[in-house]
Amino acid sequence: MRTAPVATETSHPLTKDGGPPPGVPGPGGPARRLADVLRYDLPASLVVFLVAVPLSLGIAAASGAPIMAGLIAAAVGGIVAGSLGGSPLQVSGPAAGLTVIVAGLVDQFGWPATCAITAAAGVLQAVLGLARFGRVALAIAPVVVHAMLAGIGITIVLQQFHVLVGAGSASSAIGNIAAIPASLAAIEIAAAALGITVIGTLLLWKRLPEPVRRVPGPLVAVIAATALSLPFGVDRITFNGSLTDSLGLPQLPAGNWNAAVIGAVTIALIASVESLLSAVAVDKMHHGPRTNFNRELLGQGAANVTSGLLGGMPVTGVIVRSATNLEAGARTRSSAVLHGVWVLVFSLLLAGLIQLIPESVLAGLLIIVGARLVRPADISTARRTGDLLVYVVTLSIVVFANLLVGVLTGLLLAIVLVLWRIARATVTAAPDPGTGGGWRVVIDGSCSFLSLPRLSAVLATVPARTSVTLELDVDYLDHPVHDALDAWQTRHVATGGTVTVEEHGTASLEDAHAAPPCRGDARSALRGGFAPWRSWQQQTTSSPAAESPDVPSLQPVMAGVENYHRRTADLLRPHVGELATYQDPSTLFLTCADSRLVPNLITSSGPGDLFTVRNVGNVVGRPGTDAATDAALEFAVAKLAVESLVVCGHSGCGAMTALLDGGDSGDSGQGPIDVWLEQSRASLAAFHNGHPVKGAAAAAGFSPVDQLAMVNVAVQLERLQGHPSVAGALQAGTVQLTGLFYDIPTARVLQVTANGIGHLHPLPEPAGAPEPVAAGAGNA
Repeated sequence: MRTAPVATETSHPLTKDGGPPPGVPGPGGPARRLADVLRYDLPASLVVFLVAVPLSLGIAAASGAPIMAGLIAAAVGGIVAGSLGGSPLQVSGPAAGLTVIVAGLVDQFGWPATCAITAAAGVLQAVLGLARFGRVALAIAPVVVHAMLAGIGITIVLQQFHVLVGAGSASSAIGNIAAIPASLAAIEIAAAALGITVIGTLLLWKRLPEPVRRVPGPLVAVIAATALSLPFGVDRITFNGSLTDSLGLPQLPAGNWNAAVIGAVTIALIASVESLLSAVAVDKMHHGPRTNFNRELLGQGAANVTSGLLGGMPVTGVIVRSATNLEAGARTRSSAVLHGVWVLVFSLLLAGLIQLIPESVLAGLLIIVGARLVRPADISTARRTGDLLVYVVTLSIVVFANLLVGVLTGLLLAIVLVLWRIARATVTAAPDPGTGGGWRVVIDGSCSFLSLPRLSAVLATVPARTSVTLELDVDYLDHPVHDALDAWQTRHVATGGTVTVEEHGTASLEDAHAAPPCRGDARSALRGGFAPWRSWQQQTTSSPAAESPDVPSLQPVMAGVENYHRRTADLLRPHVGELATYQDPSTLFLTCADSRLVPNLITSSGPGDLFTVRNVGNVVGRPGTDAATDAALEFAVAKLAVESLVVCGHSGCGAMTALLDGGDSGDSGQGPIDVWLEQSRASLAAFHNGHPVKGAAAAAGFSPVDQLAMVNVAVQLERLQGHPSVAGALQAGTVQLTGLFYDIPTARVLQVTANGIGHLHPLPEPAGAPEPVAAGAGNA
């Protein structure tokens, strides 16, 4: 048997340059790991640092926070979240997604109190992580998150447009829209030109050759525009003191505690969701260790507590910096940590350079950042999946009202939409052409009391005194629906009509009446397919006048064909279309004619897979004595070139019962069955002589009849080995033999070999399952 290579603690696939894959530390001791950090993580951290500095400055400016607060958050996000978080390659820092929230808190409470709210949000994130809410947060509908980010992006663009043209921005989106004419009338040409230079540089950057694009575009755009601005008198970034001067303890809000609590909860939720979704996206970009979501919440919480206590902005995982980290070749969390160190060093030693940057330059950078939050791909996905309404409503409320209200409204609307989709059933009623004047009512989906208005309206369209087939293809059915159908059925029969109930779904009327409703198991959806006719046919309530005629003997067959045409034929047609002119089965399946054994069901096969031969007792007759089996074997091996031959017996076999009952007398009788059973006399002799399969079956608890059935499979395999149509193919290695045994009481399949039996993927038996001993003889 071919085995897979065993992975050890230090084994892992290598990249094309010989290094470990992203997220996987290099093998060997500390010296080797240090070499990997210097080779991969150090260069990547420098690239991320160059991207993070201008973005952090721009986000701080857009939020109304002190400029140095953005750099504090970037350093803390890299060092604290990078060290403690559960996503090894995610980079954290101030994010545009919280700009609107932070700006509102700064206006309402001032910066020191906003820092306290940030620290409180971090505590809440840590509590969520300890409570193992990491994966629960991912249950938020992605369309709501996408719309929230798009709304924030539009708000940033509207706000920063005024800064770009040298004017002041308003506090609301409506105010910013209304002020556009006035800002354009008083435009500062130099400031606008610098901002447009940044925008143009960033838009063209992706079109440049790859060696050029290795340098971060935002850094080049900010440096170039700043250099061009030196001769002009434009408004520049200003702050008092150095990084150490910007550090300070937060202050508690002076009143309005409800708003403060709401602000902390909002920051915690949005920062958590954005960080977790970013971590999911990062996981899709590499093949290393997956994110520990609860640890990621703890790391993000610790970073926000630290940032808030030091006077920094809120921190989240940021997909732009994380993607840059991966693209730059990072292998471990050391890259994120080092990027935070470089931000800290820059802030301490080169903070004076920051005051040379014009405000319009950062405005141009933020306009690009905000515009990129509105992703056409997200809009296309929302339209394709039917979630466009959720997207538009969430975005509109975020832009024109309130971010938290917009997110909550979007979540509520998404939940309502899901309930509408899964808690409603399709109900139709139409004349049934196959019944000569009858009607068919079809209920498909999840049928609850929410469907009663539609159900009552459709049932009211069914004419009185007609023969009605009620087809239930539902996975959920509650008691109110049962009562409504029962009452309608009683009224319809009382008027002289008939009602036939066909249940094809996984939820039944009986269950809805007898127990609390629950969604049916999809794996039990065999009704009307492989389920016996009696489980879904002839459930008829009729008027006395309609009870006298006998049901025609062909009714079950014809009803089954009708059901196949109505439910299965269209689904099967694409699979059998190519088989219209030829067949190419891989297996000859020789089994008993017993009606309880369905070869395609127990082998999960379909049309074209099995070349099936069936006879009483799954017997391979001696060559020359059974022309039907001889012809099938020769055709399958020589013409169809099957690759395997399977002999399958079953429990409770009537042929084996008859053979065992009459085996001791030696009287074969004169009837066709007795003559045929002579072909199995060798199996009976092997059984009495202590065949190994008999002992194995007895040890497993099977009855003597089933022991003989398994021995019979082994003997038929021996016959196939010497059959003229098979022997040559066996010697050439083009055909393989195997034996199977279907245990009807447990619906399990066992393998039969020359020396015993074996379980195929054994599973725990369900509670109350019968013992694997057949109850008695069946038919055939």
